[in-house]
Amino acid sequence: MPTMQNALRYGFMLGCLLVAVAVSASAQAPQAAQQATGHDGQHDFDWEFGRWRTQVRRLLNPLSGQQEWAEYDGTSVVLPLMDGRANLVELRVEGPAGRIHGTSLRLYNPQTRQWSLNYASLKNGLLTRPQFGGFQGGRGEFYSLEELDGRAVLVRFVISEVGRDSARFEQAFSADGGKTWETNWIAIDTRLPDKAAD
Repeated sequence: MPTMQNALRYGFMLGCLLVAVAVSASAQAPQAAQQATGHDGQHDFDWEFGRWRTQVRRLLNPLSGQQEWAEYDGTSVVLPLMDGRANLVELRVEGPAGRIHGTSLRLYNPQTRQWSLNYASLKNGLLTRPQFGGFQGGRGEFYSLEELDGRAVLVRFVISEVGRDSARFEQAFSADGGKTWETNWIAIDTRLPDKAAD
């Protein structure tokens, strides 16, 4: 027999799922506009191919009310795959709190004109749930639904301030269906010279 606490947890998770569906539907409105204008996002990440210095700030305990951040420094390498329909990111950063080594496989779906971002930490070798979205006006937004400490949370990943030699990456969680967001990951990338030019 389910307890009241379990019933409340399932109710909350169902509510978050419904919100995620609503967010997905609203995210598809810009996608429909892209399709109507014929925007092919296959090359939206081409600017990022190459080597980058990456400075990361990570919130240690997201959605806990604590504001303790850890800082990391290292590199990212972004490689094109399959004529631009996919790319691979290799992340290696370290700091006083330890190191983060991970990889992200980004895949483009020409039917939906959306990207999926599929991240795996080399610490546990597991993929996180994919984030879906795309670019509009030079800004990338990607969303997923994940579980944090037994509760469902919306995840938003934003790529902004994109230039030839720099970009900003920011991840945020929402425990209230997208009404409020708490940023928990900020990365500033600066392009490194090609090794061939060294």
